[in-house]
Amino acid sequence: MKEINRREFLGLIGISGVSLISLSSIGSRAFAYGGMKVDDDFSFVQMSDTHWGFSGPAINPDATGTLKKAISIVNNLKTQPDFIVFTGDLTHSTDDPAERRRRLSEFRDITKTLKQDTIKFLPGEHDAAADNGAAYQEILGQTHYSFDHKGVHFIVLDNVSDPRGSLGDAQLEWLGRETRKIDRTSQIIVLTHRPLFDLYPQWEWATPDGARAVELLMPFPNVTVFYGHIHQEHHDMTGHIAHHAARGLMYPLPAPGSVPKKAPVPWDPAAPYKGLGFRSIDDQVTKQQCVISEIPIKEDQHA
Repeated sequence: MKEINRREFLGLIGISGVSLISLSSIGSRAFAYGGMKVDDDFSFVQMSDTHWGFSGPAINPDATGTLKKAISIVNNLKTQPDFIVFTGDLTHSTDDPAERRRRLSEFRDITKTLKQDTIKFLPGEHDAAADNGAAYQEILGQTHYSFDHKGVHFIVLDNVSDPRGSLGDAQLEWLGRETRKIDRTSQIIVLTHRPLFDLYPQWEWATPDGARAVELLMPFPNVTVFYGHIHQEHHDMTGHIAHHAARGLMYPLPAPGSVPKKAPVPWDPAAPYKGLGFRSIDDQVTKQQCVISEIPIKEDQHA
């Protein structure tokens, strides 16, 4: 693949579940912020729901290929992102502890082929619910943490290690301490796997105590939440806080409540990669808004 610049990248028909988040000026869907304080423009890439280890030709005959193709596209960006984040369900669930560790290790090794050295991970329920995150922590590290980048405070939450999908009192107390440390005018980006609000609890598309986390974040005027889990584009608001779901890298899921039972959408040979795509997210400082563009994958996309 030839080297491509950012404009060319945004014009590509991309690979599923890749989100380019940057402080720049392109997009189609805007969510306004209040006054923001940032030190400098930057970009990062989000990938979600890679489900490494999944097997199901009727669902995705390219199950071992999409992650590697996504990495190839990112590696060929002329301007490399500052860092990359994977927002959960890195691997597909298994009841075998040894197989779980093998899949997590394979996933980790594949991501080492990224040019960018700084990679942030967080678990999904497929990675962590079976053992309360034990294998995930052994191989990939902490399940919740925070970091700062060029004036933006990132908060990574774990609403999957608890099989009920809760954050839990200890993590909420930690979040309270985090929010007390930062200025009210700070820009905060929250990264999590499940939605923090009740999108569709019948399908476990919710966090039972997520409202407590949102309440702690509500005093801050500049908060955005990026999450995965639902394998489709979705946008919602809790007050002034915008929540944006990313498409998945392995298979799409149906719209909330649209079918009696949640299940992966079958592969359509007449429309390959339907429902899969990537998104660019531009955080426009001067316009004080977050702009999102969704771009679908095409059959002729190559690594």
